[in-house]
Amino acid sequence: MSIIKQIFQILASLLTFTLSTNIHGQESSAHYMANEGLMVEHGDTKILFDPLFRNDYGQYMLLPEEMEEALFAGAAPYDGIDAVFVSHHHGDHFSPADMVRLLREQPDIKLYAPNQAVIAMRSESSNNDAAIYERVTAVSLEYKDSPVTLNMEGLLIEAVRIPHSGWPTGRLDIENIVWRVTLNDDTTVLHMGDADPNDVHFAQDAEHWNRNNPHMAFPPYWFFSSTSGRNILNNRIKAKRNVGVHVPVSISADPLLRPVELRGFDLFTLPGETRTIPAKD
Repeated sequence: MSIIKQIFQILASLLTFTLSTNIHGQESSAHYMANEGLMVEHGDTKILFDPLFRNDYGQYMLLPEEMEEALFAGAAPYDGIDAVFVSHHHGDHFSPADMVRLLREQPDIKLYAPNQAVIAMRSESSNNDAAIYERVTAVSLEYKDSPVTLNMEGLLIEAVRIPHSGWPTGRLDIENIVWRVTLNDDTTVLHMGDADPNDVHFAQDAEHWNRNNPHMAFPPYWFFSSTSGRNILNNRIKAKRNVGVHVPVSISADPLLRPVELRGFDLFTLPGETRTIPAKD
């Protein structure tokens, strides 16, 4: 091997190492939208969870108009969105018509959603919308099915069906998906939708939860107010940090004015709030 060729190989290795270091050294953040809607950002990679919905059921916060306009326009901070994840087809988490519109207007976004949500989208689509479904991945999971793993550039995506809160008597037909997503092989986040806080749902997939503990998890706030929910977060999910979502407007942004059982926990309550996602030790 010539000296010149050796030099080129060394330079290429150094460049690859530098690029990798830059990606992994970048700060990750979570940006709150409303209810369970939020954006996670790591470098140039951006993903959204449950961003578009129309029903507040008289107790949850709707997406502010200026955020909605920026999202549809692809304007900052919602420029360059790579993927959107939907937890389940309920009016305070998902609007089929708005999701169809977003995919029409932002042709680079990919969508991952439970099959129920995708079926609802198709009922809102026209014959001209066939191409958008090339960017849609429908996940169909029954309760107790094994978790599934999906991949796209820059994202490792893992999905498991956890029953909607109200189990075992209510909402049994709802495909509630818990998404665990790793961005750029570096930052892992967990969005739980409206998961039921009973460990029986999590115990059966203990290996799944142990395999990749998140840097940050976004549980619905009721996980903090029940012993079982806290045990799941501490002993199953084991995230570096938890930030609660799905907080009713009746719960104050001021921790001192919250119900006693919620005062010691971090909650997203105001659109536009951000949290820095911690790196693992």
